Parts: sequence; structure tokens; C-alpha cells
Amino acid sequence: MTQSHPAGPDLADMTWPPPPYRSPVPPVTDEDGVRHFDGVTYATTPGYRPRLLDVRVPAGDGPFPAVVWIHGGGWLDGDRRYPPPTVPAALLHGSVLAAGLALVCVDYRHSLEAPFPAQLHDVKAAIRYVRHFAPVLGIDAERVAVWGESAGGHLAALAGLVGPACADAEALEGAHGVGAGDTAVRAVVDWYGVSDLVALAGHPMPAMPSGVEFPDPYEALLGATVARRPDLARAASPVTYAADATPPPFLLVHGTRDGLVPFSQSEALAGALAGAGGEVTLRPVEDADHIFLGAPDIPGIVKESVAFLVRHLRDA
Repeated sequence: MTQSHPAGPDLADMTWPPPPYRSPVPPVTDEDGVRHFDGVTYATTPGYRPRLLDVRVPAGDGPFPAVVWIHGGGWLDGDRRYPPPTVPAALLHGSVLAAGLALVCVDYRHSLEAPFPAQLHDVKAAIRYVRHFAPVLGIDAERVAVWGESAGGHLAALAGLVGPACADAEALEGAHGVGAGDTAVRAVVDWYGVSDLVALAGHPMPAMPSGVEFPDPYEALLGATVARRPDLARAASPVTYAADATPPPFLLVHGTRDGLVPFSQSEALAGALAGAGGEVTLRPVEDADHIFLGAPDIPGIVKESVAFLVRHLRDA
């Protein structure tokens, strides 16, 4: 890889106390001409690890539409650098870039670091950051979409639905990172995300392997059981906002034998979006479990998801 000559420090980063974000440094350009902005701090909070994102920008002249990728992990685990083990990073990242889209992979606070809505605050902060620094990153600030899997699919759905028209919009938007700015998105791809935490309250969790300890993800997310905080469970549920929003187009992809997040969760969200007059496509993956285990054509699922994003971003 070759690296551009580093620019001097940004004046905004030379104040005290420093701002709750950092300006992008010049990218590394690889042999294919793809520009890599790695480990960019998009938000900070004293006492927490910095929230980081990576940006991949296709070779050529921009600005390029951007897809914000949100990882899964039950809101307790996961890392921006790694898709689920069934989906190779080279396949996911390469498919997005080959389609002429920039890719932004974000970390967010896990639920035992901070309960909901901290995770949504971080996703919103990442979108604000990308828009704020779009000229530096080579991104078209007007054409941004979100794509997530599992917990990330849930957060992608919330990012697409929570806007100024929602009740408690200010509390759900947060003010982290650059602090203010538009967080609306053009499209949402939600892979097997939770849509209604209240409905899931009675769903049994799959057994963990012997010796593996994993907290209840819903209790950790809310900081309490659903029974004790049904109000917060509703606030964390995408179905809550479908009727009050003007939803962007949604693609929901979900295994019909998902034992962790039932297929009915995507059915419920699809119904709520359709009832609100939104454009929604529900794509069942027959006989597949969570993270598409058992699916015979993972590349086909990725291809359909990227084609959906291209249709609503690059061809818009």
C-alpha cells in the first residue's frame, strides 16, 4: 500500500478540551486504488473507549454514495471489522466497493458499557460524522444508507425510522460526536434484526455451549427485564415508529428457522412498514438459522442486498 503525505493537524483538534471526535487523517490507498480511512474516532465520551469507524472509498472520482455497516453480536459483542462468520469480509466489502459504493463500518457501545439508547446514539453520531466530513472522505452526503445484521439490523431499522417526527426524537437522536446534523437515510437493509422486544419477552434463548457464559441480551440492552421496563422495550422496538415515520425503502432478509430471532420479527416489521405506506421487501431464506446458517447461497444474499442499495443510492 502507498500512503498520501500526511497533512498537518486539524485546528479543531488543537483546542482544549479537545472536541468529542477527530478529523479524518489522509487515507492509505491500496493497489486497487481503494482509499482506506481506518480507526477514525467519530465520537468520544469520558470514561468510555473511543467509538471508531473505518471507511473504504472506491477508486475513481467521487463523491460516492455510502453504506453504513452495523455489526451484530447481541449488543454485547461484535466488532466493526468482522461480518458474521458465514459472510466473508472480502465478499461483503468487495461487493459494496465493486458496486461503486463507499463502505463505512462502525463500532458502537456495547450494552454492558451503556444501555439503550446509547447504541442508537452512536449509530446516529456516525451518520452525522460521515455527513460532516463527506467532502474529506469523498462521500456524497445526500446518499447514505444503513445495513446491519442481527443487533446491527435492529439498529439499522431504528436509524431508518427514528426521525424528527417521532415522539422523544431528541432523546433518541443524541448529541454525540459532531453534535448536530441530519441523520436521515435513503434505504435500510436489515438482516434478521429484532423489531419488537415486547413480543420477544417470552421467546426462549437457545442453549449456550457448555462453559460459555452470555448475559441475557435483551435485559442487558435495557438495563432491566422487559417486564420491568416495557416502556423502554417499546422505545427500543422499530415497530413502534413505523406508523409515525415516512420510512425509507426497507429490505428485510431473515432465515425461516432462526432460533434466536424468530422470522416473525421481520414479518411484523414488514407488516408495520407496509401499513404505513412504505416500500418494503421481505426476503425469507428458507430453512436458514440465525446468521444464515444452513443457507445454500450466501453470495446470492449479499448480491441481492447490494443491488437493493445500488437501486436506491447510486441510481437515485
